[in-house]
Parts: sequence; C-alpha cells; structure tokens
Amino acid sequence: MSTKVLTRALFLIFVSLHVAADGDGTMNGFDLSNLTVDRGEILAGGPPRDGIPAIDAPGFVAAQEVNYLRDEDIVVGLVRGARARAYPLRILVWHEIVNDTFDGEPLAVTYCPLCGTAMVFDRRAGGRERSFGVSGLLYRSDVLMFDRETGSLWSQLAMESVSGPAAGARLVWLPSEHMTWQAWRQRYPDSEVLSPDTGFRRDYGGTAYASYFASDEPMFPVPKSRTELPDRALVVGVIVGGEAKAYPVEDLRSVEALDDHVGGTPVVVRYDGDSRRPEVSGPEGEQLPSVVVFWFAWQGFYPETGLWRPTE
Repeated sequence: MSTKVLTRALFLIFVSLHVAADGDGTMNGFDLSNLTVDRGEILAGGPPRDGIPAIDAPGFVAAQEVNYLRDEDIVVGLVRGARARAYPLRILVWHEIVNDTFDGEPLAVTYCPLCGTAMVFDRRAGGRERSFGVSGLLYRSDVLMFDRETGSLWSQLAMESVSGPAAGARLVWLPSEHMTWQAWRQRYPDSEVLSPDTGFRRDYGGTAYASYFASDEPMFPVPKSRTELPDRALVVGVIVGGEAKAYPVEDLRSVEALDDHVGGTPVVVRYDGDSRRPEVSGPEGEQLPSVVVFWFAWQGFYPETGLWRPTE
C-alpha cells in the first residue's frame, strides 16, 4: 500500500470517529433536528463548543507600535472613511471569530483555516443583532458558527443559518481587504491593528496548522464535482447577482486587470502578487466582496461556479 493510500485510509478512519452525535441526539450540545443541510455532512472537528474561543472584546494597537507581525503575515482589513482596522490571520487562526463594532457597525470578522477563508459579515442577521461563537462543528470542512442568542448554527461559506430558530436566515457579506502586513502598513500607516492581548494564552508567534498548510488535501471530506484545479489551489471567489465565479490566483498574477461579467454585472478583477492582495470592483468602481479560498471548498459550496481561465 502506498504512503498516499495509507494516509488517505487513516484520514477516513479519523473522519468516521468525528461523525458520531452526542448520546441525546445533539452534536457538541447543538440541536440538529431542523437542519437545512445533510446531517451526515456535519462533523465534529475536535474542539468542544467554544473550545476555540471567539474574541468578544477586541483591543487594538496603533500600526506604528505593532511589533508582533512579520512583513509576510496576512491581514484582513476594513476601511471606513478615514479609519482603517486590520485583523491579522496570525491571531484569527486561534479564535476564528472576532465580534467587533467598527464605526458604529456590528461586525463578525471570521476565518476558517481549513478553507483559507477570511470573511466579514454584518452581525445584524435574521432581524436581530447577534454575537457569534465557534461551535466546534464543521460543514464541508468549513467552520460552523453559532449565535449566542438562539444557539442556531451558521455556515461561513454558505453565509446562512443551517439549524435552530434562525435556520434559513442569511448573512450580509461585506467587502474587506486582504493583503500582507507590509502592504497594509504602507497603505494605511495610521490604522488600528488587532492586539494579541486577547485575554487568552495562545502562541500567536507560532505557526498554527503548519502541517495542514503544507499538505495538499482537505482535512475533512468535501463533495467533489469539479476537478479543473488541484484541491488546494487558491482562487478568488466572488458572488454577484446570485452567480458564483472563481479566479485562480496563480493565473491572476500575470494579468494586470481582468474585465469580466458575473451575474450579468461588469466586474474588474485584479491581484497583486507582491502584496497578495485581490481586488474586485463593480461597474462604478465600488469594492465588491471577495474571498481567497481553497478550490476544494469553493467548488464544494458552489458546484456550479464559473471558473475563469486565461485561455478564455
């Protein structure tokens, strides 16, 4: 048996041990009786409910005073008028959710290291403001968040609630920046940056998930209907007018500005390889939400996604 086959077999055994529900029919204490997705695709990732603690009272440091980031570290950032605020993935990888309020707007800054997805949402969803935590459960290898108000589960990449009283409610996906710390610091020198003084003891100077990021396969099974790219290829994912489309990062590196249409809307897609910064804008030059994501995850959630290739 080859090493790859053996590794895959051990992987499937590992996964099977994470499918079992709690004795009372719940998983990690969450009632799944009204799931809107296949229950068999809800897996326990390992940590219990809140075992990965969300940051609920974030503190910030002036960019000029930051000494805990490396130039190549990636940050997800927000800009509101003259104010800018950055959230390093080096910190987010340990917490996956930051419940924040920026410029009066209640936000959930989320990151799933298994899918590579950093996405920002309005915390006002389903008619009420919510505070999100990490459930310890996964759907198609992506983090399932839960709201503390109702205990409903929310899928990050599907951008909606999949169980509980809020089932079917949608999240509003907000545009955000994604780039290296060096590029952010140069672009927004007066910004605020999430502080490592989170109230939790974590190795923010280390490299979490190092072995996973070095692998070429998902950690958990995801339906595969699209094989045009390697599982772990990075793409820039966008959804416009209900239509999903993906742009391979490696192909975008050689394109200065790509004029395209998604959902009947003209878009311009750019990717700066040095700063690792994607930019997707609409017909009026407005910034549109986009996410850097592993191909296996994007096609798992959006199997009908369009896929731009440079030969088009």
